[in-house]
Amino acid sequence: MTGKLAKSAGLIGAATFSSRILGLVRDQVMTAYFGTGLAADAFAVATRIPTLLRDLFAEGAMSAAFVPTFTRTLERGGKPAAWRLGSNVINGLLVVTGLLVALGVLFAEPLTRAYTDAKFEDIPGKLALTVELTRVNLPFLTLIAIAAAYMGMLNAMRRFVAPALAPSTYNVVFIACTAAGVPAFRALGLPPIMAASMGMLFGGVAQIASQWPAIRAEGYRHQWVLDPKDAGLREVLVLMGPGSLGVAAAQINIFVNPVLATGIAGAAAALGYAFRLMYMPVGIIGV
Repeated sequence: MTGKLAKSAGLIGAATFSSRILGLVRDQVMTAYFGTGLAADAFAVATRIPTLLRDLFAEGAMSAAFVPTFTRTLERGGKPAAWRLGSNVINGLLVVTGLLVALGVLFAEPLTRAYTDAKFEDIPGKLALTVELTRVNLPFLTLIAIAAAYMGMLNAMRRFVAPALAPSTYNVVFIACTAAGVPAFRALGLPPIMAASMGMLFGGVAQIASQWPAIRAEGYRHQWVLDPKDAGLREVLVLMGPGSLGVAAAQINIFVNPVLATGIAGAAAALGYAFRLMYMPVGIIGV
């Protein structure tokens, strides 16, 4: 048992290490093209809103509630019951995140204003670009929610490599889209920073696609079923409650910092880079 645990931890650690290194390269690519200018600031703010929702409803509280429930269902009812629960949860996530994305797109401007300092609008075009990027970035929430559900199911099946490598595929796709897309968008007369948004969305798709062969090999076939009376789904929702509250409390600090930073040109982007650099050792060793 100890040997298996060490092997699994080693695989996850190596995959996480590669992901964090690629994340550093991703930020280097972003700074090479955009530095801490207007576009980088706009993207940093536009990314925080879907990331906040992701932490609340997808990767954080949902994963913590879903994995133990899925594991118990697998042990008691076998794969058929577990796959039905997985499909139930994914379909529920599609409905909830789809609604949040639709509301976010509709109210992108007031959301952005609430998330920024009044001085943010002093630079012409900055608010409009941020609102536009927010609308483009929001569907990332749905993509990462599905990817997190796949990750949870594979971990419960003791398939660790594919989910651990999924963030690396996101970074690779993000880097490629940014590097290739910036000159293309510039040639078309569109904001070059849109290339980073495309990288974010295609990276989310890549996280799902990279895990699909492994989960399909285990026998998973998606079922278009959403049963609110399902005991497993109810258990996930109940367990998500305290987790969401805990994550929400932690997000207050993350919410306040960008609001303060947006009053200074370039500070929002610089703060984002600094936080990711600071947490890189935690991600490599702690996670």
